[in-house]
Amino acid sequence: MEPTQPVVAVVVAAGAGVRLGDGPPKALRDVAGRSLVRHSLDGLAAGGVDRAVVVIAPGEQAAFETALADSPIPASYVFGGARRQDSVRAGLDAIAGDPVLAVCEYVLVHDAARALVPGAVVARVIEALKAGAVGCVPVVAVVDSIRSVDDAGGSVVVDRSPLRAVQTPQGFKRSLLEAALAHADQAGLEVSDDATAVEAIGQVVALVEGSREALKVTEPADLVLAEAIARSRV
Repeated sequence: MEPTQPVVAVVVAAGAGVRLGDGPPKALRDVAGRSLVRHSLDGLAAGGVDRAVVVIAPGEQAAFETALADSPIPASYVFGGARRQDSVRAGLDAIAGDPVLAVCEYVLVHDAARALVPGAVVARVIEALKAGAVGCVPVVAVVDSIRSVDDAGGSVVVDRSPLRAVQTPQGFKRSLLEAALAHADQAGLEVSDDATAVEAIGQVVALVEGSREALKVTEPADLVLAEAIARSRV
């Protein structure tokens, strides 16, 4: 990567957060005095990201601009689509259409719900790309016992030793991710994970160590844990 090329992140923040109960969109929920999306940009900036494209729901730009008024990196906004892959595609299109951002070779895709990702995880993803990986995903070992349930209601314990839980940011060569998402659309493939789209066109993604602190905020209990983690960092 040339020194003049920015490291750009697409931050997916269009979710309503229905399972969190009444309140603002998930990415704007408060944790330790800051919105989840602001925490996300803090972690991305600490890990080496230079700029961000934040994918939001229509009608929410003013609220996001307020939440990110003192963002550590410049952030622009684009409206998301019906599916996650549509939202990521919108972010990639915004990068391609911006002369400052369009020079970037690599892009990171991050869920704003994983607001407390440590900068060290972000840095590991970027370093893997610089070392030649076409795609990179942070993962953590599965610590819970896992059962596989069949249609008849039976179940069996699954060996968890080779299993890994996938986190974000996921990093990719930008042209490859664009091609992968275009292929997914053409093939009628719906993916909730960007690496899945890349693997569907025959590419292999690298794995790097993630962090338990990069939990995905989905339910009210997750907000409590995120609050504790954020306050422990002060």
